[in-house]
Amino acid sequence: MIKKRIERTTSRTAEMTCVSRAASSLESNDHYHSNDCIAVKLLPIFVRVLIHIPLFRRLFIRILAPTGVYEYVIARTKYVDAAFEKALAERFDQILLFGAGFDTRALRFHSEVQHTRIFELDAPLTQRAKIQQYRKRNLSIQSNVVFIAIDFDKEPLPHKLDMAEFKRDRRSLFILEGLLMYLDPKSVQSTFHTIREYAGMGSRVVFDYIQASVIRHENTLYGESGLAKTVSKAGEQWRFGIEPDEIASFAGAYGLEVSDHKCAQELEATYFQDEHGRLVGRINGTHCIVTAVRR
Repeated sequence: MIKKRIERTTSRTAEMTCVSRAASSLESNDHYHSNDCIAVKLLPIFVRVLIHIPLFRRLFIRILAPTGVYEYVIARTKYVDAAFEKALAERFDQILLFGAGFDTRALRFHSEVQHTRIFELDAPLTQRAKIQQYRKRNLSIQSNVVFIAIDFDKEPLPHKLDMAEFKRDRRSLFILEGLLMYLDPKSVQSTFHTIREYAGMGSRVVFDYIQASVIRHENTLYGESGLAKTVSKAGEQWRFGIEPDEIASFAGAYGLEVSDHKCAQELEATYFQDEHGRLVGRINGTHCIVTAVRR
């Protein structure tokens, strides 16, 4: 059996997300600026040097990043940052990041993390690369951060969580950022069944997804064609999508109630609209973001 790319090397999409976050942290425009200053430190030295050059950042956005994806990553980062900070402020017991990639929130919000355990799930090679970068850059990992290596399509998630001492029925935040679209439908189903099994009442789940029409190659959404080609070239195929008007029933099947649902236009209005109501950036139309609550 041919191994998936992510089983052979680090996730290319995780690497590109890290570069996008690093570039965004250096932006002077408030709409484009986000606060992941640690992402810059995780980059290879030559990329770290280049990304401080405004011209290189513009070339990256125009040439390497598919249409509207840079804007989407910025919006998603801000959205999830807010959810993460809110959970910490409310002293949630646990935060579980699925497919964490090069996520740096456990470090960026370290002063607020003291009362909450952070669990990071990811493919072994990608997670190992991240930990190695932390050590190379002398970035300290707090004792309440737990790393769990997993292949979501092959290994039982409940066993992994139990081994890591993730507690059942605690108020928890579950973050599935840039993950669901890469899983097969059965893995998505088993992942959400596990969330339902472990989540205490009042827990929140934040996830993004691609619209089902993208899986059908309808090519009706802004920037869809270019992004689909980029993902395919990265060897990390999209395998799962949801119809936006079916998101409430999807969440409801797992005991969740949708409290917020933003597709591209809502994200643009929230993060890329100036004081005069004009858009300063457009977001790739393929993705939507959801917050759901365990009732």
